[in-house]
Amino acid sequence: MADDGLEAIRQKRLAELQRQQGDFRGNPQAAQEQQEKARQEQEFKETLLSQCLDQPARARLANIKAAKPEKAAMVENVIVRMAQTGQLAGKMNEQSLKGLLENISERTQKKTTVKFDRRRANLDDSDEDF
Repeated sequence: MADDGLEAIRQKRLAELQRQQGDFRGNPQAAQEQQEKARQEQEFKETLLSQCLDQPARARLANIKAAKPEKAAMVENVIVRMAQTGQLAGKMNEQSLKGLLENISERTQKKTTVKFDRRRANLDDSDEDF
């Protein structure tokens, strides 16, 4: 009886995982089309970046990609968007890439502040017991 319950739980979990991953076993052509589309988008992005960035800027972006892939993806998306909307006049050099990185870092960086209420600390009577 415990085996039947365990098997039912396994089947339910497997069905959940297949739904979450978008399992394409029933339609392998759809999975292949999705992979092809993703590959084409990646090729488009790479060619556009090679046209928009000079060699030192590409090297810096590659270094960032190795260290912080999420940040590099954000920068790549911004550059692609800028190129598509015509905001880039020519090839982006390393200095302009640094400026873009600083701009993105300022927007995504969380500011942490600590407030210390001195009045409450002074009102504490625990040190007066001595």
